[in-house]
Parts: sequence; C-alpha cells; structure tokens
Amino acid sequence: MSCVFCAIAAGEESADVVLQTDDFVAFLDQRPVFKGHTLLVPRQHVVTLPELPAELRDGFLAAAQRLATAVVDGLGAQGSFVAMNNIVSQSVPHLHLHVVPRTKGDGLRGFFWPRRKYGGPDERAEYAARLRAALGD
Repeated sequence: MSCVFCAIAAGEESADVVLQTDDFVAFLDQRPVFKGHTLLVPRQHVVTLPELPAELRDGFLAAAQRLATAVVDGLGAQGSFVAMNNIVSQSVPHLHLHVVPRTKGDGLRGFFWPRRKYGGPDERAEYAARLRAALGD
C-alpha cells in the first residue's frame, strides 16, 4: 500500500512544502478550507495520534505551534483552527494535523469545512513562500 503523505515526506511526490525537519513535513492542503491551510505530518508512517511515538510528541506540537504562528505572521490571519481526525473523516490514512488560517467573519461554522481552490500553482507557491518566510526557513 502506498501512502501519498509518505511520498511527499520522502520528496517523491510534489507538494508546496512550508516546513521540513528531520521528523516532520508541513505542506499546503490541495483542497484548502482557506488559502494557506497547511497539513503537518510525521515523516514516519503513523496512522493515528495514539500511534505517534512518544519521542515525536513534543516535536509535533512544537511544529504545530510554529505553523499556527506562521499563518498569522505570514498570511495576516487573525488566528487559526487546528484539528486532527483519527480514522473517521481521515481522507489519507497517515496522521496529519490541519492548521487553517482564520479571520473573524470568515464563514467557517462548526465542523463543516467548505473547501476553496487556489488560482493555480503560482498562487499556491506564493502562499507556501509566505509561510516559509514567516517560519524563517
């Protein structure tokens, strides 16, 4: 069974990567709730949060904090929505944390996630570059 997130983490599949560490990769969601919506994944194939090895927990949360700050600093969002599914509603069976830029009145209500589209690869790349700049990477 091949995993698209493992392929992205290994550099075998293209993605708009915004953060890379030895243990984690973050990249833009292809079907964002709002532009700049980022997914954080461990490089190691782990399906759910309970399966995340203890030695990766602190680093995972630290990367999530950096991304939540970057959507504010780099994209001008007022805050963020951070979420994770385990099995149910998990479209790719690889642990991934959603970091979604938020602004007051953006229309996001509850757990209904309407998806947006980028204007094309150039616009996606521009959002990724802005987040990388905010992350200092």
